[in-house]
Amino acid sequence: MTYSNKNRGYQKLRVWDEAIGLYVETARVFGELPYALRRVVSQQLASMDSVHRNIAEGYCSRTVKQYIQSLYFALRSLGESVSGLYACHKAGQLSEKSFQRLDAECYKLENGLLKLVERLEQKRDAGEWVDHLIIKESNVEYGS
Repeated sequence: MTYSNKNRGYQKLRVWDEAIGLYVETARVFGELPYALRRVVSQQLASMDSVHRNIAEGYCSRTVKQYIQSLYFALRSLGESVSGLYACHKAGQLSEKSFQRLDAECYKLENGLLKLVERLEQKRDAGEWVDHLIIKESNVEYGS
């Protein structure tokens, strides 16, 4: 069963779905590395895990400024992940095939995030952003 409400709308975002898929693939590829590289694996998984979490956190924010800021955090984490890919590839720890596949997926996700930020900034600048999750009712209804 999948639950749905306004706060979980990020699950409909292509970039969130791609970030989850990229985390899963990163876990698979890096999970095959030897135990001696456990710190590298842990850092790579943590930075990749942060991407989808920041997308969700931003979506659930109250303001467009917070949303955009969280998407920039996602981009920063993705940059960290890409740097890790390059380092592991250069050190001979990732096959060419795995590196190319993960790098291409990161590139696609980066571009998607940048386009989403651009659209949100346009909405912000045009005054078209609506805070959908703000409670509009009186606190009296909630016993306050």
